[in-house]
Amino acid sequence: MPMKLNVGISKKIGLPDYGSLGTTCNVEVEVDGRLIFDDLDGFHQKVRQAYVACAQAVNDELCRQQGSTSDAANNGVAATPSGPATPATPNGNGHRNGTNGGGASQKQINYANQLAGQINGLGVRRLEALANKMFGKPMAGMSSLDASGLIDTLKAIKAGNLNLNAALDGASV
Repeated sequence: MPMKLNVGISKKIGLPDYGSLGTTCNVEVEVDGRLIFDDLDGFHQKVRQAYVACAQAVNDELCRQQGSTSDAANNGVAATPSGPATPATPNGNGHRNGTNGGGASQKQINYANQLAGQINGLGVRRLEALANKMFGKPMAGMSSLDASGLIDTLKAIKAGNLNLNAALDGASV
């Protein structure tokens, strides 16, 4: 007997001039109702797969919207010659509004590398390839939001919820 599984995620980031940008993704899928009784691990895997798909969609949409927001408004924002616009001044907490902290932190990069080392067949070169496939840029050029999405994907691969080769080929969950 089919069972409906509903998974959702919502995320909000700050923008210049006290603005914010948020997005939500909800997915409803049918799964075999017996999974919850006969194969709890299989059921959990289906939930995780749906969650990872939602999380990636939310991160992708925030990145897309963030780029168009800063390009369209450019209000209080200084464009950089090599990439997207960045706020002209920090917001007082060490982060810049509208960029979710700007570039990926060294802590995020280190954690991504640590996770990659725990995944058979990944390594540093393939991690760079994965970052390029997901975001169209090397790890050094990722935003904090990009790094968060990469880490979520690496966790899903490590947990066995996402196939490494499928991720490298750009296949969805």
